[in-house]
Amino acid sequence: MVNSGELRPFELGDRGTDLRRKLVEAVLRGHKTATSSLRQEYHPYTDEMLPQVGEQYLLVGYEDEPLGIVETTELRVLAAGDVDLQFARDEGEGFESVGEWRAPHARFWSKRGLVATLTDDTLVVCERFRLVKKAKT
Repeated sequence: MVNSGELRPFELGDRGTDLRRKLVEAVLRGHKTATSSLRQEYHPYTDEMLPQVGEQYLLVGYEDEPLGIVETTELRVLAAGDVDLQFARDEGEGFESVGEWRAPHARFWSKRGLVATLTDDTLVVCERFRLVKKAKT
């Protein structure tokens, strides 16, 4: 079991979805070392604070079960048009171009009602992280 203490959850995709299962498995295999979200998902637009470099989070699985601890190693807020190929690849989902990265993210954020259209100027939080500890199974 992972000792979560007071760690904020590290949620990838939505709870109970195949997307979450796929993303978490990629983290646990070491293939996913980056993730992105919209700037508007954080303070001052919401109560959620931006991740901080060095901060640790509880990686949660399909049903929010604790699966490990991750630590933010880099955080950049970029215009979507400035996301580069290396970041897209580091998301660990097999993206071979920024366009391949952008399309599913635009659909995901649109489906959640966060953006109508993802433009080159939309601010994106680009977070790199490392898996610090896996839960014992």
